[in-house]
Amino acid sequence: MTAAPVISFAEGERGLDWLALTRAIAAGHEAPPAKVSDVLLYRGTDTLLNRSAWIDGMGLLVKCATVFPGNRAVGKPMIGGAVTLFSDADGALEAFIDFELVTKWKTAGDSLLAATRLARKDARNILIVGAGTVGRNLRAAYGAAFPQARFTVWNRTPEGARAFQADCPDVAIAPDLEAAVRAADIVTSATMTTEPLIRGAWLQPGQHIDLIGAYRPDMREADDEAIGKARLFVDSFQTTVDHIGELKSPIADGVISRADVLADYYDLASFRRGSDDEITLFKNGGGAHLDLMTARYILDQWRKA
Repeated sequence: MTAAPVISFAEGERGLDWLALTRAIAAGHEAPPAKVSDVLLYRGTDTLLNRSAWIDGMGLLVKCATVFPGNRAVGKPMIGGAVTLFSDADGALEAFIDFELVTKWKTAGDSLLAATRLARKDARNILIVGAGTVGRNLRAAYGAAFPQARFTVWNRTPEGARAFQADCPDVAIAPDLEAAVRAADIVTSATMTTEPLIRGAWLQPGQHIDLIGAYRPDMREADDEAIGKARLFVDSFQTTVDHIGELKSPIADGVISRADVLADYYDLASFRRGSDDEITLFKNGGGAHLDLMTARYILDQWRKA
């Protein structure tokens, strides 16, 4: 019996392409709907996410992720985890794939698919809110689809923004978040905030807002006014609306209704702008079915290589 391959970050990333991944994610949503199950355990600010998915014809995946925000203060990684991919035919273990590799490409690729359909094609100013690892990945992903765009980063601490710029020298630093949001065509946000940073009063006609960071019921990146001003889309109804504060809270408070969330990726035909002046907002929930689609894409590319 052949042992399942262990695909490292460097080995697995060779041959990957952001736009090809968006096509793979879109194709994955043409398969039968995924069966998805999440188990979240909490201890204060620490979280264990155990995410599982099964797509008929594609396979099965289990992804465990630990999120320990306090690790940053002692120089340790905030996020850890493991990804296992299983055969749809017989349930056999197909591969262990580097957790950070799958997370990097899934998270940014998920948002990129929405942006390619919801953002204006002439978008030229892209603001990244949050100067962490995800922000760096968003620079690479959005750059693939919007090669003429100018990028700006805003971060709570100037030190974090300067470190980001050292890695991405073509990205300008925004000293003021409000001014940066007002000037942007696309705002993509990946922070760990629990209190909204992005204000609806700042939003401008024609913008696309991409919210990634919130993953718990007590987390939000945009305020009620922002949610209420935009046409709303999600990657998955199942993993966002009832689970993440970004939408769960304004629905519970009557700011919006469940029906105001217009579509998820199983209705990609609805991911389009109604006019150049409308504001679109996408909530990236990053469910395990997206990890499965991404892991399958990575494994396929690895085998070709």
